Amino acid sequence: MSAILTAMAGKAARLAGWGGHSVAAHETLGEDLRALTDGAVISRGLGRSYGDSSLPPADRPEAVNTTRADRLLGFDPATGRLRAEAGLSLLEMNRLLLPRGWFTPVTPGTQFVTLGGMVAADVHGKNQHVAGNIGHHVTRLEMRVADGRVLWCSPDENEDLFRATIGGMGLTGHILQVELTMVRIPSRWIWQVTERAVDIDAFEATLARAAREWPMTMGWIDCVSGGDALGRGVLIAGRWAEPHEAPAHPPRTLPRPRLPIDFPRWVLSPVTMRVFNELIYRKPWSAQAVVDPKSFFYPLDAIRDWNRMYGKPGFTQWQGLIPRAAGKGAARRILEVLSRRGAASFLTVIKDCDRDGVGVLSFPGKGITIALDIPMRDNTQAVIDELNETLIDLGGRIYLAKDSLTRPEHFRAMEGPRLDEFERIRRRWDPHRRLRSAQSERLGL
Repeated sequence: MSAILTAMAGKAARLAGWGGHSVAAHETLGEDLRALTDGAVISRGLGRSYGDSSLPPADRPEAVNTTRADRLLGFDPATGRLRAEAGLSLLEMNRLLLPRGWFTPVTPGTQFVTLGGMVAADVHGKNQHVAGNIGHHVTRLEMRVADGRVLWCSPDENEDLFRATIGGMGLTGHILQVELTMVRIPSRWIWQVTERAVDIDAFEATLARAAREWPMTMGWIDCVSGGDALGRGVLIAGRWAEPHEAPAHPPRTLPRPRLPIDFPRWVLSPVTMRVFNELIYRKPWSAQAVVDPKSFFYPLDAIRDWNRMYGKPGFTQWQGLIPRAAGKGAARRILEVLSRRGAASFLTVIKDCDRDGVGVLSFPGKGITIALDIPMRDNTQAVIDELNETLIDLGGRIYLAKDSLTRPEHFRAMEGPRLDEFERIRRRWDPHRRLRSAQSERLGL
């Protein structure tokens, strides 16, 4: 069999992000990333970025799919140092290393991402206020840069390329190998606590207190109910359970049902979203429990193709960082945009952050993030515009791994000097802008 295969179905072939945003394009697959990436404009892994960041531009409708280059090349149990090809999935990393007492230092909300994609998006998780982003734990990257060279970069070698690649959404080169440091864990279980908060102001205070006490925190908030209940929700915090707290048996692997069809549009109406949010808030949460790490870190992974609940139009996710300097009431302003426009978010997640990323365009910083899942409707662009304008006024920024609708002028207003630095580095390594994506074209990068 040829080492390189092209996946396409005639002229109708399309590639899509997780939110349903698609382009007419195909992807090339194979085990040899060096061969695959020669002359390619963008790489992608398992397609879990929500918008168009892993989709190729219209004039070069081909992306390299990295998922067959998935070998674990080395692991040192004395130091936790791991080296692997960029297409290795987090699912496979967890399968191999979690039973041996090791876990990724930072994990996003799904296991269905590749190591290269995690670096390109500089993913963060429930422990951002303690452990930062994945980029804080990456020691070296092997890359193919725009002029065809294959080289290594790190904090000590080609340092500017290293910083621009972490969180650079694949625009500085193709990641071939990743070296990072894993963390030792005391058991395969999580000690979890939960607590309700009556509105967004109370939730912010509860989240800040929990961040001082727990290494992992996040919350679900209700942005459908208005008035005094706006932003009410449930805080979920945790830590790895100690051996004496954990069950003797390992967590069970349960079947994952698949969502078989695209839901009709009426299923996610404002009424059904309001009912869903009420049920989640009233659910009899256990104040303390020992839980499976899959249910703690990856609850949505329990249902395959869960994005189909948004129907054929799909959805967009908007995630914004609200800096602490914005002061009290800033998060309420974001939720009031949704309330005022009647744009319900089916699932809204809030996290505490306390570390700036090492990447030039790394998303998190000191503040809180709010992530909204918004069904695609006639007014969705206007909703995103107002959310972004409000965020700019607060001094915040968006997460490119989730974005599909931000306007270039809004993005530049958010990023300012950071974007100037990124573009200076990118011009050095790719003066002819050979590496591009549908997102970079949309944003004028």
